[in-house]
Amino acid sequence: MQPQPKQRILNAPVYKPGKPIDDVKREYGLTDVIKLASNENPYGSSPKVQEAITAQLQNLSLYPDGASQQLRWELADFLGVKPGQLIFGNGSDENLLMISRAFLEEGTNTVMAQPTFSQYRSNAIIEGAELIEVPLKDGVHDLDAMAAAIDDKTRVVWVCNPNNPSGTIVTAAQLEAFLEKVPQQVLVVMDEAYYEYVVDADYPQTVPMLAKYPNLIILRTFSKIYGLAALRVGYGIASEELIAKLEHVREPFNTGTLGQIAARVALQDQEFVTYCRERNREGMKQFTDRFDQWGLHYYPSQTNFILVDLKLDSDEVFTKLLSKGIIVRSGNALGHPGFQRITIGTREQNEVILQALEEILASAGK
Repeated sequence: MQPQPKQRILNAPVYKPGKPIDDVKREYGLTDVIKLASNENPYGSSPKVQEAITAQLQNLSLYPDGASQQLRWELADFLGVKPGQLIFGNGSDENLLMISRAFLEEGTNTVMAQPTFSQYRSNAIIEGAELIEVPLKDGVHDLDAMAAAIDDKTRVVWVCNPNNPSGTIVTAAQLEAFLEKVPQQVLVVMDEAYYEYVVDADYPQTVPMLAKYPNLIILRTFSKIYGLAALRVGYGIASEELIAKLEHVREPFNTGTLGQIAARVALQDQEFVTYCRERNREGMKQFTDRFDQWGLHYYPSQTNFILVDLKLDSDEVFTKLLSKGIIVRSGNALGHPGFQRITIGTREQNEVILQALEEILASAGK
């Protein structure tokens, strides 16, 4: 008999990332492939990052700074918080894991939207907690229903803002009203992976809220607009007391030297961030203008992706696009059958996929 793991981990779905470019090239005999599936920054990272990484290559034999101390001080100054209010992870994914490990166990429950980012669910299953999933309302977190779902066994509530995969936001007023209803012993996790892409003035600025709500933690990342997805640096912002508790479940040396250096340099280049945000909104308009022209429904997105209802089988459209050398994300995998989630690319990339979608819709008589 083979060794058997804890039975409940087998109930946790295995995360399936966007299809790799090389796989698509090999499978379809293509030389050019556009990947618009994983919400990566099509403009890469700050040009200053590569130079900084190259300068560190002679130090690869040394362990990284386990406390991310230099990055901690510089990021704290940038955010206007104390260094002790930050925790770093191997991407936001590890921060999600740390929170689940620290607060969830059998006999507890956790509240989240449905559909939302899949890792909340997976981590809760692994820890043996009960899932309470509250359907989105018009693609947006139903915070009133989520507050009503909290009971004396609730330990963590997850709010993905902007939400993945819908791209929608809850407003500052909605969030404040929600936080007033949440008991202080329940942790509220604000996952703001796409924070830097948001342009809506009603979006909540959560860092100042930490002083009023000690049960709040904010998660952000260097993977998205900063373009450092390969280097895996995410971070959490909360009270010093809450961060100190989470440090007990953080693995040593969980962020690498190159990631820390790259994050520090990327943080200093806010001109690049502004450039990417502006180009992203231009690209978003490319898609929404065409979708409006075609009469398609889509969710208003404040991210670098858009979820659109083509009213066609999601997997069939996904496969047809693959054959044309375009990788997107099927809505079937995201809890939105009939939809496709498309990362906003460069103007040229966007035109390629829009042309392909037009051909697919035309062939389907749409």
